[in-house]
Amino acid sequence: MVDMRSAIGHLNFFKDLSEEEIDKLSSISSFKKYHGTSLLHYEKSNIDKLLFLVSGLAKAYKMDKHDNEIFLYYIYKNHTLSEISSLEDNYLTSYSNIVFVEDAEVLSVDYIAFKKEFLDKGLLCLELANEVIRQSKQLQNLVNREFIFDSVTKVAMMLATELDMFNKLKRYDVSLILHIQPSTLSRVLSRLKRQGIIDIDHGKVIIVNGNALNRIYEGEER
Repeated sequence: MVDMRSAIGHLNFFKDLSEEEIDKLSSISSFKKYHGTSLLHYEKSNIDKLLFLVSGLAKAYKMDKHDNEIFLYYIYKNHTLSEISSLEDNYLTSYSNIVFVEDAEVLSVDYIAFKKEFLDKGLLCLELANEVIRQSKQLQNLVNREFIFDSVTKVAMMLATELDMFNKLKRYDVSLILHIQPSTLSRVLSRLKRQGIIDIDHGKVIIVNGNALNRIYEGEER
């Protein structure tokens, strides 16, 4: 049987709660394990739970009119899986499909009870606001990646912000995520290596000059 307090203890979101508040949270929560490739929910789903990723990795994506998958972003452990756009309703609406790409553990909190017992009493409001801000930044990065950045900037941003994931994925999968050709990805990596910004050891990218890499995707140089 899962120790609910242990699951809650893995999440920074709840780190400032008292023992009594953790007990209260435990009483309105449940815990579930998922296998990698399991679907959590489809987009436009109305969900009455606030979901937290305790361990594992998830992916948010949409489908275009031709049933092609459009990658949005990864969701890492210690963050919410729920997409929070309003506190007015007693449910949360998912604007993307979410699937697990690794075995995962999820803490599920009854949303109505959470609002009543915590948010309405001024508890965890800052933590929730920080999650909303983080999600907003993810969407801004998505807009930049899809509509503003060129291929060099796209690669630089992923290397600077998600190096572990970049090295974990096959180059073909990286090119799909960034919507560039595999040959273009290879050329960009070669260029960054020639410039002394990265090195490549046994297929793994190593950042040599982080400041120069950041300047590329922050728009200071190309």
